[in-house]
Amino acid sequence: MEALDLLLNRVSVPRLIEPAPDAAQREILFSAALRAPDHGQLRPFRFLTVEGEARQRMGLLLADALQQSGAASDEKALDKARNGPLRAPLVVVVIAKLQDHHKVPKSEQLITAGCAAHGVLLAAYSLGVGAVWRTGDLSYSAHVAKGLGLAEDEEVIAFLYLGTPQNPPRVASKVDVVDFVSEWQG
Repeated sequence: MEALDLLLNRVSVPRLIEPAPDAAQREILFSAALRAPDHGQLRPFRFLTVEGEARQRMGLLLADALQQSGAASDEKALDKARNGPLRAPLVVVVIAKLQDHHKVPKSEQLITAGCAAHGVLLAAYSLGVGAVWRTGDLSYSAHVAKGLGLAEDEEVIAFLYLGTPQNPPRVASKVDVVDFVSEWQG
């Protein structure tokens, strides 16, 4: 796939089925993440892969966090949290590892982690792997962070759902660039 075609046409693919990306594809996905712009070469990110029965355990963790937050107590919301990780054969948890640095502020490190996640999405699209970036209140829950084994200086920034597209990816809608670009003249 041509690089510009990839950049101009990548879309989220939310309906995912087995199989998950294989070992060779995963090597490419995570290698692409490592090419994120990274001032200071801090690599302020890491990834957890969640698949198989671990997805069910992750769902229980999410439901427990939801219950503890008091945000929702009805069974429908708890079921949605429990079943979330089952929407794809592979969930990649993207973790920002923010550190004190004399030249690289934490805000820049967080952006780098986001670029690493985007690298995974771009590589997935180029390989024909379906992928979608999901977050929500539970991704920022301290209970979820603890349950996933994150350190004090780490935070979840994304749950990337990956698998085989159930349907062909939709065509990317065209957006007028002039709506987002303006010239500054001082």
